[in-house]
Amino acid sequence: MKILVIQQKMIGDVLVSSLICENLKLNYPDAAVHYLVNRFTLPVIENNPYIDKVVVFEDEYRSSQLEFYKFLKRIRNANYNVVIDAYGKLESNLITLFSGAETKIGWEKRYTKLLYTKTVKISNESKEGLGSAIENRLNLVKRFKNSRIKITQPKIHMTSNELEAARKKIAKFSKTEESSFIMISALGSNKEKTYPLAYMAKVLDYVVQHTKALLILNYIPSQKEQIRQLYGMCSKITQNQILLDFEVGTIREFLAITKFCKAVVGNEGGAINMAKALDVPTFSIFSPWIDKQGWNGFENHNLKHASVHVNDYKKDTSIIDNQAFTYDEFKPDLYLDLLSDFLLKHVN
Repeated sequence: MKILVIQQKMIGDVLVSSLICENLKLNYPDAAVHYLVNRFTLPVIENNPYIDKVVVFEDEYRSSQLEFYKFLKRIRNANYNVVIDAYGKLESNLITLFSGAETKIGWEKRYTKLLYTKTVKISNESKEGLGSAIENRLNLVKRFKNSRIKITQPKIHMTSNELEAARKKIAKFSKTEESSFIMISALGSNKEKTYPLAYMAKVLDYVVQHTKALLILNYIPSQKEQIRQLYGMCSKITQNQILLDFEVGTIREFLAITKFCKAVVGNEGGAINMAKALDVPTFSIFSPWIDKQGWNGFENHNLKHASVHVNDYKKDTSIIDNQAFTYDEFKPDLYLDLLSDFLLKHVN
């Protein structure tokens, strides 16, 4: 039996949907499980023992109809028995249709009953505490022969060589043998997902004041000017604890470095999702326009993972329509008590 799981686009989505592959492999160990993703997301599924083959959806398939058609023919010739489409957009609809698979599972939409043999209705409500993003994908698994759910948390698989290289690198920046490191998700993927720099500076000041930890700022090269702005807004004491010269090259190196951090704190997004998959504690600040129930999985009373959203403190949901107002209202003072409890448990 050959199974194709489709999840294009963002790293967090690809990481979460890898749960589909793992559960299928655990239910059907003799099946060949293939995973279709975009190339830039490959680092989070590298070395995953539950994926037999990665099928890369290249950027050129979007820009060239001819190349996309050739790709569809290769999918057809692969003779998949089952396709599970966790992406659910036009491209993956076409891939599913061209696959010729007998069983085709995807999201319930107005037109999808014509494409899929089985569908799943997307829910925005988390019913099991895993986050609706995970729970919806696990429901896709259940639709195939009533498969059992054996694993609910995504995992990233690091090699011993990667971890040893990270350990040596982080040791060079240690100020004492007891130095603690915190990874800071300093900036979001765009303006709408980035906590205001002035507020983030107050968060970093608070973290340093209560832990004396060394801070590694996670960002991409194009965000360097924003990072310098953030650094300038922090107190001198905090600046001394920020490892501004600590540069992380690849995503795999970032993952290995994160594994040696006491926690990841900052903007909700890919860095937070990857930290959870590495079993590193997280404290995430949600954008007002992201549904917290979708991505706040694995939060519990022992504060292994914690998150805050403006709706937790401002019950008038009408403010969500005004971007500037919502972020302006989401001041750090609202949640510093929760952050203090989190830091006390995981860093001190």
